[in-house]
Amino acid sequence: MMSTIVAALLFAFIGGVLAQRPNIVFIVADDLGWNDVGFRNRDMLTPNMDKMARDGVILDRNYVQPLCSPSRSAFMSAVFPFKSGLQHQVIGAKQSVCLPLNYTILPQELKKLGYATHMVGKWHLGFCEWGCTPTYRGFDTFFGYYNALEDYYLHNISGFLDFRNNKEAEWDYQGTYSAWVFTEKIVDVINTHDKSQPLFLYLPFQNVHAPTEVPKIYEDRFPHVVNKGRRVFSGMVNALDEAIGNVTDALKERRLYDNTLFLLTADNGGQIFNYGNNWPLRGGKHSLWEGGTRVTAFMSGAGLQKTGYTYDGMIHAVDWLPTLVSAAGGTPVTDRDGINQWDSIRNGLPSKRTEFIYNLDYLVIPTEGQAGIRMGNYKLLLGYPGQQDGWHRPMNNTEDDIYEKIIYDLDPDKVQLFDVIADPTERHDLSSQLPDVVAKLKFRLLEYRKQMVPPNYPDADPQSNPRKYGNAWTPGWCKL
Repeated sequence: MMSTIVAALLFAFIGGVLAQRPNIVFIVADDLGWNDVGFRNRDMLTPNMDKMARDGVILDRNYVQPLCSPSRSAFMSAVFPFKSGLQHQVIGAKQSVCLPLNYTILPQELKKLGYATHMVGKWHLGFCEWGCTPTYRGFDTFFGYYNALEDYYLHNISGFLDFRNNKEAEWDYQGTYSAWVFTEKIVDVINTHDKSQPLFLYLPFQNVHAPTEVPKIYEDRFPHVVNKGRRVFSGMVNALDEAIGNVTDALKERRLYDNTLFLLTADNGGQIFNYGNNWPLRGGKHSLWEGGTRVTAFMSGAGLQKTGYTYDGMIHAVDWLPTLVSAAGGTPVTDRDGINQWDSIRNGLPSKRTEFIYNLDYLVIPTEGQAGIRMGNYKLLLGYPGQQDGWHRPMNNTEDDIYEKIIYDLDPDKVQLFDVIADPTERHDLSSQLPDVVAKLKFRLLEYRKQMVPPNYPDADPQSNPRKYGNAWTPGWCKL
């Protein structure tokens, strides 16, 4: 069998042209709202993202899960979270759980094709056992943090450090904003990369997740925003955009840029109560509404045949593993939920996906929605849709939150149906008018429910206490 080193040097003839496997940069913007980018909202300053999106392909109907860990598990594994036990909330710092170890995940698939694989940023797929962590799951190097959130300057959560350089606790960046640290580390990876290998960079940035923190130079770029929280949040988006621009500049300097494919996606909708904005979509993070699950995304760069357009085909987070493996010239897995969308996106062809599950959870009132399915134009919601509802304009012009409408219906038996193509803001429940459609989607949802596993959401494990490990969140206290 050909070694991975030889595979890295493999060249393939594509249309008679000698071409190396493309470099791939996969960026995750944490909690970035639908309306938090300049190409949708002129109040935002995101020139780098705007240019990449407009020069590439804006993915107008890109769906994810309503929270961090479930979406990231879908990106990495191509498996719906209701099948992996990660459909309920997110992985907590003290929980003995991680993305199931029996899955071969995205960086492992790319390593089979000879890629150098590096991760900088937020993991949030479990760390109680070393085998759960990035360098044991296909990444050559890892710099970042394991948990859901942390202070942007102190790099700690609950008073304990969560910052790692591969396996070692990293104490040297206390007081430095995380976007700056991460950019420095990404540029180091690019500058030391052996160009005989294709490069995979997974860059799940901390921005713009809570807490709302940014250096004042970024906040000051939004003097027109009266609301302090929204002004700082806008600065956080701008800091993210600047980091992305610095990464692309480094790739250009190493002459890697022209053969690089970029994918950017949010991991869920904007967190409304943390000043994110999904206008005009309904709801936000923690909910199955479009504002929580239909998110900003685009692709640009190498391999795209049709560019400068908006792609309206249905895509789900589980599709990215097979799609990126295909873009890399490999043979994607076919025994999981993900669908290879590479030809559809790069050529502007219809999506191969016609349905997906928003979520399936056993609990009567789960925090991120009880059950939802999409088939064609129709979306069926059963029970409580999640914590953030209503239609929210950006909080630019007032010191107070602006909520056009807030709706919280905790009825576990409620049935709602929407045509999200004709009614993308979900204002018109059609369930009473279209009982046959409701019955069809319910039946399909029940078929999926047969594949559901219980949420793997254990109680906190006292062995996780960071005081046992030098006051840093550290793996090694569980066996999975």
